[in-house]
Amino acid sequence: MSHVAIDYLGWTATAAFVGSYFFTRPSLLRGAQMFGALLWVTYGVLIKASPVIVANVLVFSAAAWTIYGKRTF
Repeated sequence: MSHVAIDYLGWTATAAFVGSYFFTRPSLLRGAQMFGALLWVTYGVLIKASPVIVANVLVFSAAAWTIYGKRTF
């Protein structure tokens, strides 16, 4: 993947994360955060940046937990 494409991926991840703050429904906010985190994980893998990968796996996990893990059956 070219350097320019990787940069665009990083900017797209940034836009997804910033955009998530405009959602008023918590489930949509968390979904957008999960999408942004997946983009950041992909970006981190491509640039071989472990801190970016780990931080966003944690963000994804926290967002997923607040959507799916807190349900009581």
